[in-house]
Amino acid sequence: MSDMFALAMPWWEFMLRAVVVYVVVLVMVRVAGKRALGQFTPFDMLLLILLGNAVQNALLGQDTSVSGGLLLAATLIVLNFLVGWITTRSPAAERLMEGEPVVLARHGQLLHAVLRRELVSKADFARAMRDAECENVDEVDVALLETNGHITIIPRKPND
Repeated sequence: MSDMFALAMPWWEFMLRAVVVYVVVLVMVRVAGKRALGQFTPFDMLLLILLGNAVQNALLGQDTSVSGGLLLAATLIVLNFLVGWITTRSPAAERLMEGEPVVLARHGQLLHAVLRRELVSKADFARAMRDAECENVDEVDVALLETNGHITIIPRKPND
């Protein structure tokens, strides 16, 4: 019973492992782009599950104790809180962590190269236009890929 709470390595090593894995995975997710975060598909669910499994050993090492798991969970929650706290107080940190919105269309012109670069399908763009009640790209003043992966359409005013 006492082995259930006995740590297989020093407490600080759990925290260091959590920080390293958190930062590296955060960078990988950030590099993957906005669309990966904004559109949660069955493939994304599979990736999330496999990613969690893939980093498990990096986090726990040989430890299987309840204490080690709880220490890791607490460390990851605190890291996530700190990242949120920092990004709400620093515009530079927010831009670094979350990026900036990207223009996908302007004045009725779809920017095809930007769509490809940002991995936005024409079907996703068409869905966003329908949501904004735009039947045609000519009706779009500006379309933005937001930092959360959603597409915002600002329709043209009737006199434009």
